[in-house]
Formats: sequence, structure tokens, C-alpha cells
Amino acid sequence: MPESDHMAAEAREARLRIARHLAELHRLHLGLAAESRALKRFTTEGRAEVEIEVAAEMLEQYLGSSNAFLENMRGRFEARLALLRRGEPRHGPSPEDAPGHGGFWLGFSRLCAVLRRAESRAGV
Repeated sequence: MPESDHMAAEAREARLRIARHLAELHRLHLGLAAESRALKRFTTEGRAEVEIEVAAEMLEQYLGSSNAFLENMRGRFEARLALLRRGEPRHGPSPEDAPGHGGFWLGFSRLCAVLRRAESRAGV
């Protein structure tokens, strides 16, 4: 198998693994949503303070975990930006002449934009 085919297969496998993790995360989100809907019973039974406390705890814990994950991923990929940038396709006297040059910079710009979004969501 040529190296490019091997890399394409590895990229597909990585995408599939990540898709499975995201599907599991979605199932967890659905479970948390169901739990949050069930909290209203405390209010209907005259114990609104219990619903308030549990809801606040759930949201605080979720935001803390989510922000920690985002900050970790943002830091990890931000630290690699210089190395990633050096991966620009180069063939010939001008980098702009290289096949894949435009696609590379489009992808790099996309990653930078996502990292800025992650930074703002993580509250950094």
C-alpha cells in the first residue's frame, strides 16, 4: 500500500474513533438532559431549593469539565502550531507554487479559528 493510501486509511480510522467518542458524548448529554428534566419533581413537590442546588451543581461541574477539556485541547494544539506551520507543502522556488498550498493554509486557518473559539468558550 503506497504511503499516501496508508495515511488516508489512518486518517479515516482516526476520524471514526473520534466520531465514536463524540457519539458517546452525545449519549451522555442526552442522559444529563433527562436527569435535568427529572429535577422539576423537587419543585412540584415543594422543594425548589433542592432543584436549584442540584441544577447549579450539575452545571458547574459540567462547565468545569468542559472548560478543562477545551483548555487542554487548545493548549495542546496551540503549542504545535509552529510545527504544523512548517508542514506547508513546498516544491520549487515559491511555496505558492506547491500543490496543496491553498488547501494547507485553508486548513491551518480553520484550526486557528477553532482554537480562538475554544479559547473564548473556555474563558481564558
